[in-house]
Amino acid sequence: MARGKYQDWLTEEGLLKIEGWARDGLTDEQIAKNMGITPKTLYRWRDKYSQICQSLKKGKEVIDIQVENALLKRALGYKYDEVTYEEGVEVKRVTKEVQPDTTAQIFWLKNRKPTTWRDKQDIEHSGSISLSEKAKEIDDYLNGDMS
Repeated sequence: MARGKYQDWLTEEGLLKIEGWARDGLTDEQIAKNMGITPKTLYRWRDKYSQICQSLKKGKEVIDIQVENALLKRALGYKYDEVTYEEGVEVKRVTKEVQPDTTAQIFWLKNRKPTTWRDKQDIEHSGSISLSEKAKEIDDYLNGDMS
């Protein structure tokens, strides 16, 4: 496959390669390098040729779902069997538990429910405040005049 020619990437084989690289978790920059083009060219082609855009989306969708599932599993905690073998024969099986991960929970909630869980909350103030009045109060306090 010729590197850097969009026609070659619009073939079934080319589109499958692009999708596979996206599914493998490569960044757009890495995919562009594999294609023998600059990231800027990839972005132009993605915008111009819907087949390239779809291949990138389709490949990334698979890995994104896997990561989402792994994050959710980590956030909720899970159990697994640890198996010990001697000479190819199972001798011991122990069920272990991974405790829920609060960092994963926070990450999940901040991204899924940002209005409820983000660190910065927007607070609206109604009414007015006189800065000169507050400045006088602060000045009086600093000068020890608390009459």
